[in-house]
Amino acid sequence: MNVLVLNLTRLGDLLQSQPAISGLAADGHRVGLVCLDNFAPAAELMRDVDALFALRGGRLLARLQADWRGALASHRELFDAVRAEFPPDVVINLTPSQPARLLAMTLAMTRGEDGAAERTRGFVMDELGFNADSSLWAAFLQQAGVSRGASPFNVVDMFRRIAGVRTELPAGASPLRGPTDGERAAARERLLSLVPRAPEKGFVALQLGASEDRRRWPVEYFAQAAQGLVQAGYAPVLVGSPSERPLAERLKAACPAPVAESVADLVGGTNLRELASALCNCSLLITNDTGTLHLAAGLGVPCLAIFLCTAQPWDTGPMLPGSVNLEPDCRTAEGPCHPCAFGAACPNDLACRRAVEPAGVLNMALAMLAGDDPAGVAVPGARVWRTVRGADGLLDLESLSGHEGEDRTRFIRLQRALYRPYLDGEPLPKAAAPAGLSPEVSAALARTVDEAVGLLVLLQRQGEILAREPLPAMKTKFLATWQRVRGALEGQERLALLASLWTFEAERPGLDLAGILALARRYAEILGKIRQSVAGGT
Repeated sequence: MNVLVLNLTRLGDLLQSQPAISGLAADGHRVGLVCLDNFAPAAELMRDVDALFALRGGRLLARLQADWRGALASHRELFDAVRAEFPPDVVINLTPSQPARLLAMTLAMTRGEDGAAERTRGFVMDELGFNADSSLWAAFLQQAGVSRGASPFNVVDMFRRIAGVRTELPAGASPLRGPTDGERAAARERLLSLVPRAPEKGFVALQLGASEDRRRWPVEYFAQAAQGLVQAGYAPVLVGSPSERPLAERLKAACPAPVAESVADLVGGTNLRELASALCNCSLLITNDTGTLHLAAGLGVPCLAIFLCTAQPWDTGPMLPGSVNLEPDCRTAEGPCHPCAFGAACPNDLACRRAVEPAGVLNMALAMLAGDDPAGVAVPGARVWRTVRGADGLLDLESLSGHEGEDRTRFIRLQRALYRPYLDGEPLPKAAAPAGLSPEVSAALARTVDEAVGLLVLLQRQGEILAREPLPAMKTKFLATWQRVRGALEGQERLALLASLWTFEAERPGLDLAGILALARRYAEILGKIRQSVAGGT
C-alpha cells in the first residue's frame, strides 16, 4: 500500500517523524513524504522514504492569501507529481494547520474524489471543512500546548501513534540514514583546515542559537564551556544558520586568543547535508532545543541539550536514548516556574536562562565524552534527565538529579499510565497505582475530579431523560452541564489538557446523544482512576 506522509512543519518536527515513517515501512507499506522544499536535503537523509515531494518554494500555505494564483499553480504541480509518481492509498497528515488539512484532503483525491475523506489520517477535515482528526492522539498533540508543565509524551511517539505505528526500531539503530562516507571524510578535512592542529581528543559541536532568544543559553556560558573543552583536548565546532553569525562572533570574542583559534566556526557555512556530515565527525553536541538537536540525535550523535522557557524535554527531547537533557531548576513561591506557557510574559525576568551553570554543563559534557556514568555528575541549577525507552515502548526520561519525586514528575507518570491506553482505545488499568503527590496537590486534584465526576453523572442522568423526553428545557440544562464539565477541568491546571480533549471529542461532527453519554462514561472512568491514584495524598 502507498502511504503518503505530510510534514510541513519545522526541521526538528520533520526529523522526529522518522520513526513513524520507518514503522510504516516495517509494516510493509511504501512510504512517500511531502515536506517543505528548504528541508528537502534533510529529508534525503531519512530512511524508508520511497518518494520525496518538496513543496516548491516552501510558501504555498502562506501564498494562499497573498497570491492565490501562484499558490494554485504550485499546488497543481504537486498534485500532478503525486498522481503520476506515487498515487496514495492513504494520506497521513502530521501538520495541524487548516491549509495542511486541506492539502491532505486534495492529495487523497489523486485516486479520485470518492472516498477521499476515508483515505486521510491524522490532522484532517471532513467534506464540509470541519475538524475531523482521525485519532485521539492527533487531538492530544494539538491540545498538549495548553498545559506545558504536564505534557507526558514525546512528539516522536505521538507522530508514531497518529500514523498507526506500533513497531519499534531495532535497538541501537540510528533512525536517519545519514551522509555518505565520502561526505563525512570531506567534512572532517574541512574541520581540520579550520583549526591550527588536529585536536587530541576530537571535535565537540556547539549550537548557540534557538528559535527564540529566550530559549537560548547565554553565549558567555557557551564560551566558558568552549574554553574547558579546549583545555581538555577537544576542538569546539560552532554550527548554526547565517542569522546566528553574531552569536559565533560573540563567543570567539569572549574566549582567550588561543582558545578562539581552536574553534572551528561553521555557522552560516553549511547546508543541511554538510551540517549532518560535520555532526557525524563530532563526539558530542551541546545545544539548545533546535532542529540541529534532532538531526544529531537521528544520526546517533550523543546530545547534551538545554531546555529553557517554553521548551521541555518531555515532549521535544532527543529521540536518542542516553542523551542528557537539562532544565532550569527555577522556583517561585508557587513552585517550579519552568516550563512557562506559550505567549506568556515571564514574571521573573527570564531567570531560567542563567540558572543552568556552565561549570556543571562542562563537567557533564566531559563525563559523557569519557564514557562515564552521567548519573554521578552534578549540574547546579538544573534538573537533569536521561533519555530512555520506557517499559511501555515509548520514549521516557529518568531523573539523574533527584527530581523524580517532584509533583510534576509524579503527575506525568500518572498521565502516562492512564492516557496512553485511553488514547490507544485500550482498557484502563484495573487499579491505579498511588501517584505519591504532595497533600496540597492531591487535595486540589481530588476536589476538581470529584466536581467533574459529579457533573458527568448528572450529565448522564439528564441525557437519559432527554432521550425519553426531548424537551427544550432539558436540552438547555444538558448543554449547561456539558459546559460545566469543561469549566471544572479547566479550573485545574493539571487537568486543562483533559478539558481541551473533552471539548474536541464532544464536538465531533455527527456525534449523537448516545455518543456523548458514552463519552461521559469514559471520562468518568479515567477521572475515577485519577481520583483513586491521588487518594493517598488527601
